[in-house]
Amino acid sequence: MNYFLSFSFMTCKSFLHPRVSITAQENENGKSYSTKVARNPKMERLRYNYLFPEISARELQHVTEYPNAKVISLGIGDTTEPLPDVVASSMANYAHSLSTLKGYRGYGAEQGSKELRKAISETFYKDMGIKDTEVFVSDGAQCDISRLQLLFGSNMSIAVQDPIFPAYIDSSVIIGQAGDVENESGTYQNVEYMKCEPQNSFFPDLSKAASTDIMFFCSPNNPSGHAATYEQLEELVQFAQKNGSIIVYDSAYAVYITEDRPRSIYEIPGAKKVAIEVSSFSKIAGFTGVRLGWTVVPEELLYANGFPVINDFNRIVCTCFNGASRIAQAGGLASLSSDGFKAVLSLVDYYKENAEILLETFQSLGLRAYGGINAPYLWVHFPGSNSWDVFNEILEKTHIITVPGSGFGPAGKEFIRVTAFGHRENILEASKRLRNLFS
Repeated sequence: MNYFLSFSFMTCKSFLHPRVSITAQENENGKSYSTKVARNPKMERLRYNYLFPEISARELQHVTEYPNAKVISLGIGDTTEPLPDVVASSMANYAHSLSTLKGYRGYGAEQGSKELRKAISETFYKDMGIKDTEVFVSDGAQCDISRLQLLFGSNMSIAVQDPIFPAYIDSSVIIGQAGDVENESGTYQNVEYMKCEPQNSFFPDLSKAASTDIMFFCSPNNPSGHAATYEQLEELVQFAQKNGSIIVYDSAYAVYITEDRPRSIYEIPGAKKVAIEVSSFSKIAGFTGVRLGWTVVPEELLYANGFPVINDFNRIVCTCFNGASRIAQAGGLASLSSDGFKAVLSLVDYYKENAEILLETFQSLGLRAYGGINAPYLWVHFPGSNSWDVFNEILEKTHIITVPGSGFGPAGKEFIRVTAFGHRENILEASKRLRNLFS
């Protein structure tokens, strides 16, 4: 059975609706009716529902079947702890000010407030030469990935890590960069999959990688939790320079890095000439529901004809986006204040402690688990298994939600991803249940 297609409903996060029949609907005369608009053939190439709504659907079905079970979610990477008061209060005060003549504001700058752009550049890119005018505030990193795809267009060749966050692949399919899916492997034609597995220290063998226009790279990696070393990123930047490629670098989990690893691609000499960096407040400040992120496009990054990429990205932002919520930006600015940043980093430490508990649990069971040190995710290996089978077994026997690794690419077929986002009591209870299952 194809697990992805076995459910009679589909979700988008928490919103559920019946699956629309692919057959034509009948009109009042009993005759079938459909519009004359053809379906976008690029959408037809998408193989399955998007991974995380599919996990939500399975969680909902499990809760329906076991209404008395306490289901623990270690699946979708959603933060759980309350926002720091200094951050929430700032948003509340700003929202209240909108009810006054003096405090009301309408449209803001599409690129984000000057104050927040400056705070981002000074907090995360100090001494890296990144200007506040090179920072574009958005409603989240995932949204910016799609805007970047729109910027580059359908004629670009792309490379991705394998495993990798599925939005890169799916957006590439929708924009038309990817070809048809290979049924045997589940990979898409015209996409360079760069294997990042334990045997190569989760970094691709670039000597064997094909040259592409765009390279999507995530560090710390989602799902494996691996944070690239300075040497690895130096090799990546040099590879991009040699081939004239642009790196789209996702640093959404950089604040979770514990070891001596780069937190930004711009720590590497020459990166400003070849890299765009995407990041987010979601996992830094617990803004998964607030929605706030940013993208850095250096002025030094140029197209083949010498035209600045930043000019085109600014045009995309102005055309497709009216700017992030002023209320969310107020919260983002508060989270980067002296007191606010200390408060949000304490939440990061909380989740890192959760990761330590889960990592110790899997290791004590003799299971090979990666990540959990520089990222809030653990990548757990079940040799010879099918990740969806492991997902189902854990769910049925422990009522714990994980994520099957094959949803992140072919290299994940024997892995599951486990998130450290959760209340401490749930993490401890999950640890107990996992010990009982695998001991």
